[in-house]
Amino acid sequence: QVQVVESGGGFVQPGGSLRLSCAASGSIASIAAMGWYRQTAGNERDLVAQITTIGQTTYAESVKGRFTISTDYAKNTVYLQMNSLKFEDTAVFVCNVEAWTYAGRYYSAWGQGTQVTVSS
Repeated sequence: QVQVVESGGGFVQPGGSLRLSCAASGSIASIAAMGWYRQTAGNERDLVAQITTIGQTTYAESVKGRFTISTDYAKNTVYLQMNSLKFEDTAVFVCNVEAWTYAGRYYSAWGQGTQVTVSS
């Protein structure tokens, strides 16, 4: 199995910065992609940013130029640097890891989420 744990959420004033971290563990043979999603009030998940193992990145239009996704594949960890935060960035941020295990199984694993609150 693949487990995912996020950290780094919290309270921040508008214009401030936060850095989220997400570590994957388990019997991971390879990772295809890692990403961050925002959980909506209806419990749907909207993509914020994703990065593949070949370095391709995808960002939601609303965060382009403000958020940066990066990885440390040696640690199976993905980061989301969030700058110039706005009130509307307030959300639960959930990490997703797409990985293959040594047993040959594919997982799309989700973390529990970390709350980011932008408030003055």
